[in-house]
Amino acid sequence: MACRPGFFLPVRVLSKLFRRLFLEALETAYKSGQLRFFQSLEKLNGPVEFARYLALAKRRNWVVYAKRPFAGPQQVLDYVGRYTHRVAISNHRLLDIEGGQVRFRWKDYRDGDHLKTMTLSADEFIRRFLMHVLPAGFHRIRYYGFLGNRYRNEKLTQCRRLLGMQHAEPGGDLHPPNKDYGERYEELTGHSLQVCPHCRKGNMIVVAILPKSICRPVARMNSS
Repeated sequence: MACRPGFFLPVRVLSKLFRRLFLEALETAYKSGQLRFFQSLEKLNGPVEFARYLALAKRRNWVVYAKRPFAGPQQVLDYVGRYTHRVAISNHRLLDIEGGQVRFRWKDYRDGDHLKTMTLSADEFIRRFLMHVLPAGFHRIRYYGFLGNRYRNEKLTQCRRLLGMQHAEPGGDLHPPNKDYGERYEELTGHSLQVCPHCRKGNMIVVAILPKSICRPVARMNSS
């Protein structure tokens, strides 16, 4: 039977199907001992309370949101991309840990991105933090193509050969050890780090090597 124009999915049927599959998976996880409840949900550890909770969830109408995102896939990619190389919370956001309470800074995106402060018990803070830890078997970043783990060395060797680059053994160094990072950068990019990035005329020279405890190891200045 043909659907009307613009019809995407039978949302009511999809809602019931999702409800059944989700609750079945939830019950399976509970019976296998994979679920643990704490704080206000601790009573659900008992089989009677958990069964009563599932019965209530089965009688409720579930709503499945099946609609194209307003901002498009690029916003989704930007959002997910912010979490690929970082943990759930950075150290600088932690303000205080005292008396079993954790106080930290968070950004309220619903209130004009204002920075606010929240205090949680240590148990609740750890529980929320562990929700961001990937389950066993999941990878935060998965490489494909010539960077795939299985054939990475073989494919990279072939790429270097096709690009006319110097051959290197797996785990070896592409460049002679007597060349510093500046020479390697110039070989790869064609631009010299010795040239002033602003005027493109003056040369950059080393005037002092300072201890690491003071600042960066090498200080440079414009000779012009």
